[in-house]
Amino acid sequence: MMRTRPLKVALLGCGVVGSEVARIMTTHADDLTARIGAPVELAGVAVRRPDRVREGIDPALVTTDATALVKRGDIDVVVEVIGGIEPARTLITTAFEHGASVVSANKALLAQDGAALHAAAEEHDKDLYYEAAVAGAIPLIRPLRESLAGDKINRVMGIVNGTTNFILDKMDSTGAGYQEALDEATALGYAEADPTADVEGFDAAAKAAILAGIAFHTRVRLDDVYREGMTEVTAADFASAKEMGCTIKLLAICERAADGASVTARVHPAMIPLSHPLASVRGAYNAVFVESDAAGQLMFYGPGAGGSPTASAVLGDLVAVCRNRIGGATGPGESAYAALPVSPMGDVVTRYHISLDVADKPGVLAQVATVFAEHGVSIDTVRQSGKDGEASLVVVTHRASDAALTGTVEALRKLDTVRGVASIMRVEGE
Repeated sequence: MMRTRPLKVALLGCGVVGSEVARIMTTHADDLTARIGAPVELAGVAVRRPDRVREGIDPALVTTDATALVKRGDIDVVVEVIGGIEPARTLITTAFEHGASVVSANKALLAQDGAALHAAAEEHDKDLYYEAAVAGAIPLIRPLRESLAGDKINRVMGIVNGTTNFILDKMDSTGAGYQEALDEATALGYAEADPTADVEGFDAAAKAAILAGIAFHTRVRLDDVYREGMTEVTAADFASAKEMGCTIKLLAICERAADGASVTARVHPAMIPLSHPLASVRGAYNAVFVESDAAGQLMFYGPGAGGSPTASAVLGDLVAVCRNRIGGATGPGESAYAALPVSPMGDVVTRYHISLDVADKPGVLAQVATVFAEHGVSIDTVRQSGKDGEASLVVVTHRASDAALTGTVEALRKLDTVRGVASIMRVEGE
């Protein structure tokens, strides 16, 4: 039986994503009503600049007092798309205290304070949903915490930032340098005026923290995630990758240790074989590769950013939360029962591609190989080229810990025959 009293929604933020949420709520109102079992009414929109024209939104709904809006008491669901830590954190907890469930797209806040927000939601018997916080329109969080809830997830590896993937894809396909590719991304609107959060991996690291927490039933904070940006990736790195049958992606990788006793979460550029499904993800698209015991290998692919794709994820959460509201129930909350320790980056084991500038004379290769052996790092392949007294030596290792590789590189720098370490890159996906 259809409920006639509408569910009231407060929208915090009306930028690119918020305006699309409002538009879809209006244009798809009848469908949303049918899917939810009750009408959904936009009851207020909190913004910073109230005089700005917002097409399709009744000016009477617009307010600058977000706190008063979430405290009204008649609000069923608060949709938070303003981002940042404050005032978003206070507004979300205030919403719970005054009887509203919350749908958020705030990856930074969830990565930093997800445990506290989940606790507040549970205390007040309300929902906290955030599908849009990780990969735009791609359904990922709900499959991880619901569809795969009976499985054991061992690894989550993916491209979770469209800006960086566009830049690296452009460097790969055209031979452009980093700055040239970044300038094009900025001109096309893929990169912000200040791209630091994207290119230095902060955005991806926040998403990795959220994914690791859900996948491994363990609280993983942003500070637990190793982060390395992609600004040092060069055309020469791509040339080396192509010689190995690889390309380069900025990856978020969340792994369960082989003995199951700990987890790791990291973000960094990596070479990945062209045969791996993630290698074919082009432009500003995102994709996440999940490996589990029973389901095996799964990949989730699609647009990872933008107003409409992100709004799609927000509306999906809104429908779910509204259904719960009508049924007098709540959906799944935080699952952190495993409480596994998060290991430091030094414990991570993977392959490495190291490019060295060395003197072009006999015995150099033997010296370098000895250093690798002394630090317990096994060499897979070596390639050497050079002339006029200078040479380039490229070493690809078997799997080794990050700590062992770090010690190896420090020792290599002390060799008189090693002029410098041109680049170090991890090799993933094998």
